[in-house]
Amino acid sequence: MKTNHIKGGMLLIVTTALTISAFAQQNDTMKRAFNMGRYNNSDVIDNSVPGKAREHISTNWKGRYYEILLVNDKITGLYVEGEKIPSEKWGAYSKTIAAIREQVRKDRIQARKDQEQARRDQRQAMLDEQQAKKDQEQAARDQEQAKRDQEQARRDELQAKEEQEDAQRDQAQARLDQEQAGRDQEQARLDQAQARKDQEEARKDQALMKQLIADLLSDTIVPNEKSLHEMTLNSEEMTVNGTKQPDNVFQKYKEKYKRFAGGEFSFENSGNRHGIHMSRQSISSNMSQDVRSF
Repeated sequence: MKTNHIKGGMLLIVTTALTISAFAQQNDTMKRAFNMGRYNNSDVIDNSVPGKAREHISTNWKGRYYEILLVNDKITGLYVEGEKIPSEKWGAYSKTIAAIREQVRKDRIQARKDQEQARRDQRQAMLDEQQAKKDQEQAARDQEQAKRDQEQARRDELQAKEEQEDAQRDQAQARLDQEQAGRDQEQARLDQAQARKDQEEARKDQALMKQLIADLLSDTIVPNEKSLHEMTLNSEEMTVNGTKQPDNVFQKYKEKYKRFAGGEFSFENSGNRHGIHMSRQSISSNMSQDVRSF
């Protein structure tokens, strides 16, 4: 099992304030419905109740699907392939449970390392930008020095021709360095502006996605947020969990969510990623964008 993490400026989030319906909906007489999520590896921690740290581990471990429920680090429930295992039989699964929990522990450690590396990379980027500015200033000083050298060469009639040519080459190089430094600085500014724009677009899409999910719940298209596994919306149709929606539903959402319907929008909540993500294909820019909500 490998818990999914987000790298490169994003961060792993172990959910700490999320009410998980699995903790409140345990039926000892019925087999749990799990087929839709049997490949969804997750580790969810709920600290909403003071003094009760509730954890829900779901994983497909060596071809079998396990769900482990814990309260304050003690096991309170175990499901294998959707079947509730009585507490007196937990001992038979002790090695598997220990292996799963050890992998979860390692994944958390790795996530923290990844997060720290991201912070170090960000700090290094700031240092690189500062160094670029210093290089530009140095290039300007080099150009001024080259000019002084050229003037000295003219004043000194005994200056050798070779030294004069060297000074000219130094001057030309100084100009090239200054031009390159200017281009680098401008590119850094453009990249920073684009990053801010992309971040703002991502926030807008994330907020709009939450509103869309709320409408799906309100219109009883899906019973709850967890049951929404995939959705598409474009200028021609709308599908939810692989089912094409009626035209009146499609027209309603197409009109309300023009931002999504104007491109090739899709939403997926699968085991490949921890949490919610979506991608929107822009027709005008032909660029894709990922927005993740945790």
